[in-house]
Parts: sequence; C-alpha cells; structure tokens
Amino acid sequence: MTFRKTGIWYFVVAILVVVAAVFGVSQGRTVATVSNWGLSFQNKGEPPTGNADRDYLARYHAHFLGETSVDEGEEKTLYLTFDAGYENGYTASILDTLKKHKVNACFFLVKHYMDTAPELVKRMVAEGHTVGNHTATHPDMAAIQNRESFAKELTDLEQAYENLIGQSMKKLYRPPQGKFSESNLQMASEMGYHTFFWSLAYVDWNVNDQPTREEAFSKLLTRVHPGAIVLLHSTSATNAAILDELLTKWKAMGYTFESLETLMC
Repeated sequence: MTFRKTGIWYFVVAILVVVAAVFGVSQGRTVATVSNWGLSFQNKGEPPTGNADRDYLARYHAHFLGETSVDEGEEKTLYLTFDAGYENGYTASILDTLKKHKVNACFFLVKHYMDTAPELVKRMVAEGHTVGNHTATHPDMAAIQNRESFAKELTDLEQAYENLIGQSMKKLYRPPQGKFSESNLQMASEMGYHTFFWSLAYVDWNVNDQPTREEAFSKLLTRVHPGAIVLLHSTSATNAAILDELLTKWKAMGYTFESLETLMC
C-alpha cells in the first residue's frame, strides 16, 4: 500500500508546507501566508517579536515599532494610537485627557465614523491629532487581492475625509483586525501609504465585556517598552476611565510621546 493511498503522503506534505511557512515568517522573508498580526512577549519591558520582522516590513513602509534603543538616562518614546469603527460616547473624554497631557495621537477611523461623528473628527484634527486610514468598510483586507478593490477601500475614506476636513488625508494605514498579506503591504506602499501595526495592545475592544482597571494596567504597564506603538480602542469605557492615570504612570516611567508620522521619514 503506497503513502498516497493511505493518506500519509498528504499528511507529510501538509506538515512540510506549514513548517516552511513558519520558518519563512520567522526569518522575515515572507508574510504571504500570514493573515493575522501577532506578537510574542518574552521579557518585561522589552519589545515583543512580531510574526514579520522589522527589516521585512520596512521593504513595504510598514511598522510595528519605533526607536527601541535607548541609552541610560534618555527618555523613551511611545506612539499612541486609537482605532474606531463607531462612536461609543467616550472620545470626547479621551480627547480632553490627551489635551491635558499635551499628547498627540493617531486615530484610525472608518467611513461610518466620519459620517456619524463629523464634529469629533474635526476636533481631532483641530487639536493636532492625526487621522489615519482604517478603510472605508472595515473588511478583511487579506482576502482582497484585486488591486482596484483594495485601493477603493482606502480612496473612499480619503474622499470622505477630504470632503469633511477640506484637506488631503495623510498616508497612514492600519489593516482592520490586523489582517494582512504580502500583496496588501505591497499595494498600500505603491499607493504611498505606510502601514502601521502595533507592539502593545490588550483586549479592550469588546464593549460588552470590558476589562477592569487592574486587568488593563496589568498589561499596559508590564508590557510597555521603548518604541511601542500602542493600540487602544476609543470605544472602550475602561480606556476612557484609566487614560489620565495611564499617561501619568507612563510619564513617571520615563516615557514621552511622539507622533506616528515621525516614523514615516
């Protein structure tokens, strides 16, 4: 009886394909088979490992970390970002806190948000925050391989922003849910975009099961690291409640805040 007849051959081939894919990603050579951004935290206070490395991502103007090398006594930098698919009543409070601390953030928005909360978008821009492209309809972008369809998700949001603000949108892109493919990174880069993942986040997105203050701090304080691109959701009641204290604690740990745009040089 042959391997092919028994099915063992197919099993062996499948295992080899998976191993090859994982090895390629770990070496930073490919992310074509990866559709979900992921992180592995090894040591407290140190940057995590992403499932595609910095050198590989840089080929496509993609980022998940800022400057991580800090000499003793130097200030450490954080890049604060918020994702928002809709307004849940907490953004005004978040903006108040950011203004109090003189911290600029990047808000990655979808078209529904711009259509339903235009005054908040205008306030973000007026107070010096960056509005990034989170696509028009928040689809699984990794499933889109057609260039025209991919571009439409970004350009439709660009047009909504320009209609509302009266100026062109800056070219910062975050894939919804962190789902991506190598061709996505390539197409975004060819459109002039920098793609931004993250190196620090926690489960804050479920509005029906919000983490406690203690649960939030257990992640956001122990896993913070130099150069962190921080992803929070502005729909989170917990984030609105803890943000003032969180920023105060991060500053006490020696962190300062920079605009995400500084990574686009």
